[in-house]
Amino acid sequence: MNTPVLRKVRIVVSLIFLIATTFLLIDFYGYIPSFVKNDILYLQFVPSLLKFIAILSIGASGFLIILLLTILFGRIYCSTICPLGILQDIVNYFSKKFRKKKYFEYLQEQRVLRISLLVLTIVVFLLGSSLAINLLDPYSLYGRITGNFFKPVLVRFNNIASKAMEMFKVYSVYYYDIKAFNAVPFVITAAFFAIVVAMAWMKGRLYCNTVCPVGTLLGYISKISLFKIIIKDEDCISCGLCTQECKSGCIDSDNKTVDMSRCVMCFDCLTSCPTDGITLSNSYKNRKSENISVEQSKRDFFTKTILYFLSATAIGAQVQKKIVVTKPSTKAIFKLSAVSPPGSIGVERFNSKCTACNLCVASCPTQVLQPSFLEYGFLGIMQPRMDNAAGFCNFECTICADVCPTGAILPIPLEKKKLTQIGKAKFVKDNCVVNTQKTDCGACSEHCPTKAVHMVPFEGKLLIPETRDDYCIGCGACEFACPTFPYKSIYVDGNRTHQTAKKNVEEKKLEKVNLKEDFPF
Repeated sequence: MNTPVLRKVRIVVSLIFLIATTFLLIDFYGYIPSFVKNDILYLQFVPSLLKFIAILSIGASGFLIILLLTILFGRIYCSTICPLGILQDIVNYFSKKFRKKKYFEYLQEQRVLRISLLVLTIVVFLLGSSLAINLLDPYSLYGRITGNFFKPVLVRFNNIASKAMEMFKVYSVYYYDIKAFNAVPFVITAAFFAIVVAMAWMKGRLYCNTVCPVGTLLGYISKISLFKIIIKDEDCISCGLCTQECKSGCIDSDNKTVDMSRCVMCFDCLTSCPTDGITLSNSYKNRKSENISVEQSKRDFFTKTILYFLSATAIGAQVQKKIVVTKPSTKAIFKLSAVSPPGSIGVERFNSKCTACNLCVASCPTQVLQPSFLEYGFLGIMQPRMDNAAGFCNFECTICADVCPTGAILPIPLEKKKLTQIGKAKFVKDNCVVNTQKTDCGACSEHCPTKAVHMVPFEGKLLIPETRDDYCIGCGACEFACPTFPYKSIYVDGNRTHQTAKKNVEEKKLEKVNLKEDFPF
């Protein structure tokens, strides 16, 4: 099995996964159907595991396939499926092109750090928070990197192309406006991105083998894998070429050993060996004498851990009413709770299962989903929230629930979603232009899909908004449409646990239309 074909196959497969995952995360046109997105993410380890725990469905059992592949072939996931791992390989490729020192060296395993971070991630998750997973899970981290860096660059090129093509009356490429920028989540993502790139540039897969909890878990499972990279004493000439090519720093050519817990099965070493001294082989047929009892306790720990886990839309397209606000609003508003997406059932459940992978943020057509800072508290940092300053929840949309890979946002029928109350609208009379400027407005009522906000008599012929909690679903269309600044005169306060609104069966008032006009509408 010592052949360059293995390495070539690995590179081709990894590029397929990377391109598919990246396109999924930057698809602001919405070309990829939701069910295809789920298929692409089926083999992402953490999202699949969390979704399986959430819905107990065989359709979310991709992580079991990864565990089986790891038992058979080692950390195949890390080398061919994980997008963050593949990104590090790309950084390493360019590093070798530009750096004078073009080889790696054997690194001592940081065992205490690796196990500590893995245990910390598991313990924090069992205590009901996914903060550690949010920050360290490789897929989620790559999702945020893509959303914060790759997507804006693509949007920039798209908008340049759109303007250029308009000159030739070609409108197949249209302008896309990014409606919100979240500074703190961006800085946190930038910091992690810089750390990962720096580690990859200097030491190859150092992040995977010191920080990543998925890499650590699969690494220790791979110690019992059927096929392993093995150095054959009789053929090895101790030239050290395999060590110099090993991006994981796991090959000790002096002692002729390979640390399989850190080997990502990239097969670079196989093509570097001038002899048949290093090969992929059936470990149970070619097992060297080793102390099995020491490793057994580790296997038992991870086995028990695994067994434990097993037990631009309709409203947005409307032109907002041209209300000239001459007096800034003065009464500050204080939201008691952030608003979690429909299908998440409630804030606590959402915070405990969301890995902040950014896929729902990237897929949301109105851009109402934005990464949080402290809106959920420290333990919910980076997780998506409904930001009505950026957009609103489309009444006819369930995309975030359809694409969520972890089950943090469960699939929800459209009719049920239309009655799911994720928050309630609160009206602040002191900020409303009807009260402060004695002028007509009604933008909030016009945009409310359930007519939970309706207009009532105020002064003279003026009408002022009134909210009705029974009909409100907390979509935020009213808040988004409200023209007052710096404080809105109507806003949505989140429900910690989602409730069910009543269906508004009031008949819509039909306006009298002069049919003699050429364009009565």
